[in-house]
Amino acid sequence: MAIVIDVQGLSFSFGSGALTQPVLKNITISIHTGEIVLMTGPSGSGKTTFLTIIGGLRQAHHGSVMVLDRQLINSTEQIKVSVRQQIGYIFQQHNLLKSLTALQNVSMTLEMQNSMTEQQRLEHSAEMLRAVGLGERLNYLPDQLSAGQRQRVSIARALVGQPKIVLADEPTASLDKQSGHEAVSILKRLAKESKTTILLVTHDYRILDIADRVVELEDGKIKNA
Repeated sequence: MAIVIDVQGLSFSFGSGALTQPVLKNITISIHTGEIVLMTGPSGSGKTTFLTIIGGLRQAHHGSVMVLDRQLINSTEQIKVSVRQQIGYIFQQHNLLKSLTALQNVSMTLEMQNSMTEQQRLEHSAEMLRAVGLGERLNYLPDQLSAGQRQRVSIARALVGQPKIVLADEPTASLDKQSGHEAVSILKRLAKESKTTILLVTHDYRILDIADRVVELEDGKIKNA
């Protein structure tokens, strides 16, 4: 399997001078195509910072971060944008637009794809919502959906553009045990079908069984890769 995320000696700090606060310390990890990796660790260990660097949402300057064969260390905004276009994101808070239906929230992701007509975008989005079990909720607004259903919409939104990588930040934090496990199980099934790589940051030890590999980040260092 090809390596899609290859991190070597990554270090990152907030602040400068006497106020420098190291967050990531000499991180080295490789993740392969189709692999599902869960990153655990206590609050403040650097998990979300690591995820934002991998996703091209934060600039880092020390080490090497190759994502989809693009170097993100000291990279240009153009390079980061090209990487972000191939990544799906799932957040702790679903971040759905309240004034749009589930179908519209998902189809927005496809608007940058000029090769699709609006009708094709809607049809493809509806298909993805059916895949996450929301075929009867296409025209529901977020406030009309349960927390678990809203997170399923965000999973559909992350996967609808057929990304090579999905990055998920605490996707089950606001869900009960059953809803959380259902959501990540759906994510795993759909990702495995499309050979999408998943890097999921979590405190939720109830979902570790969906992973191919569990990595622990503590005090800015990976304890086991």
